[in-house]
Amino acid sequence: MSLAIVYSRASVGIDAPLITVEVHLANGLPCFNLVGLPEASVREAKDRVRSAIINSGFEFPAKRITVNLAPADLPKEGGRFDLAIAIGIIAATLNIPAPQLKQFEFAGELALSGEIRSIKGALPFAYATAQANRKIILPRDNAAEASLIKQAQIIPVMQLLEVYNHISGQNSLNLFDSLVTNQAAEYEQDLQDVVGQSAGKRALEIAAAGSHNLLFTGPPGTGKTMLASRLITILPDMTDEEALASAAIHSIVGKPVDPRTWKQRAFRHPHHTSSAVALVGGGSIPRPGEISLAHNGVLFLDELPEFDRKVLDVLREPLESGVVNISRAARQAEFPAQFQLVAAMNPSPTGSLQDGRSSSEQVLRYLNRISGPFLDRIDLQVDVPKLPTNEFSEQVTARGESSQVVRQRVVKAYHIQLKRAGKTNAHLGSKEVQTFCELNKDDKQFLQHAVEHLGLSLRTYHRVLKVARTIADLAHQTNIQRPHLAEALNYRAFDRMLAQLTNN
Repeated sequence: MSLAIVYSRASVGIDAPLITVEVHLANGLPCFNLVGLPEASVREAKDRVRSAIINSGFEFPAKRITVNLAPADLPKEGGRFDLAIAIGIIAATLNIPAPQLKQFEFAGELALSGEIRSIKGALPFAYATAQANRKIILPRDNAAEASLIKQAQIIPVMQLLEVYNHISGQNSLNLFDSLVTNQAAEYEQDLQDVVGQSAGKRALEIAAAGSHNLLFTGPPGTGKTMLASRLITILPDMTDEEALASAAIHSIVGKPVDPRTWKQRAFRHPHHTSSAVALVGGGSIPRPGEISLAHNGVLFLDELPEFDRKVLDVLREPLESGVVNISRAARQAEFPAQFQLVAAMNPSPTGSLQDGRSSSEQVLRYLNRISGPFLDRIDLQVDVPKLPTNEFSEQVTARGESSQVVRQRVVKAYHIQLKRAGKTNAHLGSKEVQTFCELNKDDKQFLQHAVEHLGLSLRTYHRVLKVARTIADLAHQTNIQRPHLAEALNYRAFDRMLAQLTNN
């Protein structure tokens, strides 16, 4: 009778809780029992492990084998436990001393030949293992991703026999050399690619500096999508912690994380037929959606009114809280969703208000597909007009400022906000707005009159103040002044369009 204890980790959201793999060999009729709430993919490990052990040159024990995955109340899924189970059986058979196993954690899916295949969620696994001060034995294909955790001691492997030789001391393997670079993120796009649209570029600069949500409204072909895709080129660099959080989400869904480009911000562009689950995440086993994949990046919703209204409304809470909680009968998970929303739309169902093909009632029905509470969460609403034909060639020649030049101003304003409040202006609370966005008596009356005229909500009132605060920061002004308020109010194009249609 033999017992071996091996360590591995499960994948629950972006966490990797410890799983203790207990392997017990006893006399009796040969059988292989796997307990501890395994999902179907884990139960199938019995056949993979048996073939991998035999094809790696070991003798599979003709005994009563019991494998317990503890804790028993935590559901386990995937093939990540194959390697740990196989090592546990080999250790129990060959009596490998427990101290030699306690210093490692194992993860990897086994092929029938004994080859070790990659897993999802290697980054959270490496982070949790490093925190436990153990060495990580991972598939070679996951080693580069796991090396983003600087303190992790990673041993990359390709074959089951390699793992046994290492833990038994017969042939020690080297630790993985990290490929991580700390160079600034580089993007192929540039603001100079966009012809004209100075107002749109200015709105992008304000949005980038204060983390404000943005809506572009204009007829087809005016450059709304091009403007939106250039936002990430002028955003400040992510910190290591932010980049790791973004990379961890991509890791658990199986998207490759390149250590050389890991600090590039995500730009997610879901189609307008996407469901609510596709956007916020879900499923019987909770998975992150587009808003979590856009964490610390940009979520771009093109053709905004074509999205189902209920789908858009599920974004309201994550836009405020920066997290999404997914609850199912058997599973709960929390995913970060601190994304910046950029949306684009045509002002009418036919594309333009000036084409005369839609009545005011038809346009209102089209615009009413977007709920008021959702619009309240968008700080900047910008009109992107069609360029006059006679100015087009001049605009092509005068390309305007590059992303690098604009980004320098954005970074300065960004650091002003962090020094003042520890956060960007878009994330200021109501008390912080009162403290940092104080107005004099005349400017307060000016803003209240404008808000009443446009019929804006109290939430929008605060958002106008936050935008004005960002404009003042870009101008290196300590206090918000009347021109800053006027410019902030000018970025309410959608509200003005609705007011005009309603009055007509």
